[in-house]
Amino acid sequence: MARAKLILLFCFLSFISAQQLEISANSFYANEKSGQNVLSGNVRVKKDKDRLSSDKLDVFVDQNRHPTKYIATGNAKFEVFLNQKLYKGSADKLSYDAQKDIYEMSGNAYIEELESNKKIYGDLIIVDKKQNIYRVQSKENKPARFIFELDVK
Repeated sequence: MARAKLILLFCFLSFISAQQLEISANSFYANEKSGQNVLSGNVRVKKDKDRLSSDKLDVFVDQNRHPTKYIATGNAKFEVFLNQKLYKGSADKLSYDAQKDIYEMSGNAYIEELESNKKIYGDLIIVDKKQNIYRVQSKENKPARFIFELDVK
């Protein structure tokens, strides 16, 4: 029965595009009333070339079973392609608001653009893909850091 519900969930869980979303985990819990689905233990997510791993993943869906929000916690690591560039990163907590197309990384957040070797460190990193806005905040005793190479001529 649980396996059937898990398969049904995966059939309904897809981004707006036609790409396939594959999620695996050691355990799964679904609350159809609230629309909250909890996957825990060795969570792995694959969508096209994008990857996410964490200890726990909460997936919230609307009445039509379309994902509205993802929250990965516990050793959250990701590889994502944005604008034909590969980014790697990690955070204590990674949230994605599917309706607003906003990523939010908090707690020891780190992003690296592999092609250019640009790196961003902070306590909170927000990426608003719709508006092309990036925000980085940090704690008072731990400043945000940007690392990038300069072309010297």
